[in-house]
Amino acid sequence: MGGHSGHVHLVGAAGVGMSALAQAAHHAGYRVTGSDRYFDAGRELDVISKLSGCGIRFLRQDGSGVAPDTVAVVYSTAIEDDNPDVQAAKRLGVPLVHRAAMLARLLKGHESVAVTGTCGKSTVTGLLGWILACCGCDPVVINGAPVLNWVDATHVGNARLGQGGLWVFEADESDKSLVNYHPDWAVITNVSKDHFDTDTAVELFRRFARQVKRGTVNVLETPEFMQGFRSSPADGGTTFMYQGASFHVPLLGVHNAENAYLAVLMAERLGCGLEAMRGALATFRGIQRRLETVGCEGGVTVVDDYAHNPVKIGAAWNALATGGRRVIGIWRPHGYGPLRLMFEELVDAFGQVCRAGDALFLLPVFDAGGTADRSMRSELLAERLQAAGKSCRVVADYDEAVQRVKAIARSGDVVVTMGARDPGLPELARAILRALA
Repeated sequence: MGGHSGHVHLVGAAGVGMSALAQAAHHAGYRVTGSDRYFDAGRELDVISKLSGCGIRFLRQDGSGVAPDTVAVVYSTAIEDDNPDVQAAKRLGVPLVHRAAMLARLLKGHESVAVTGTCGKSTVTGLLGWILACCGCDPVVINGAPVLNWVDATHVGNARLGQGGLWVFEADESDKSLVNYHPDWAVITNVSKDHFDTDTAVELFRRFARQVKRGTVNVLETPEFMQGFRSSPADGGTTFMYQGASFHVPLLGVHNAENAYLAVLMAERLGCGLEAMRGALATFRGIQRRLETVGCEGGVTVVDDYAHNPVKIGAAWNALATGGRRVIGIWRPHGYGPLRLMFEELVDAFGQVCRAGDALFLLPVFDAGGTADRSMRSELLAERLQAAGKSCRVVADYDEAVQRVKAIARSGDVVVTMGARDPGLPELARAILRALA
């Protein structure tokens, strides 16, 4: 595709957002290198081998990836100031560019669609990208999670590198970097408390909406988009009506029908016809770690999900409980700060969805290092839920989680691993499946 040249180095390149950006930068013509602490630790992550295979070189996170002629060292909000690559950039006078600013640079000169909101961003981005690809638009898609249709032995699946002029991208609100973007079109899915309070989130999305050039599907400002929307469970998924046509989504949960509906509304604005969109939706396989079925052993279904805030936890648990199935959940808080901010809402969310017979196991808070206040612990959440009569206990580690689940799971149950940031959670789901066998 070309258009850009020079060397860019991405810090934390194995992360799901950064790895998609690395692929996009490589596609745009940059020479791309990356570093990651998991690479330094010798962790054989799938994403590292796939990025290496497409020409993105990994180097140790010791400053060696930064040279005087490097045009940008790209970082995310998760990268702390004392990182050796960041320090090397400062020492050599190499520009430090935030991930969102780098993506904004790549978007210049292209028609673009941003997808944002508190929940559903990755699913709507994947759905919209898949629909547009099936309708012949050949878009570039930059997503915060892999689309299962695009995952194979050599592709991570969180970036689709089309040759068309249209770019579809997930715009993250968690660090307020959303304001870097001035897209032609945007979808704003919803708003709730997650990284900050609801009022702050509403104001951020409103500010962003004013920067959109051509049009938005904006549930925040125009809730009538969702008025009259109805969906019903169907075999292996959900069905909804639009413009007199029935759309089948092969994904569980009312929330996924809503996600698909928003993707259809935007795809229609971009010129896709109803029949083509219906056909595309029916073949969508879903998003990695979004109610992803890992397998079934002895009548027990094991699912892996990214749910990390109260709304997502409620949506995932309720979708899996359909038909009266018992749910056994394993949840890991993705940070001390988020657990503290959402604590009361998490107590309410688990309290509402965890029925008599269901069981919840809490892993210790995921610790990414750095200077966090570590006084908030999973035990505090467990104590509140136990006091409310819920079956909840803290497990020390993955091994204990596997053994506890194995001891209580029986045919007809669904086991779900839930949480963000921890790259070990998908493997935990697979370890549970192996133990059940």
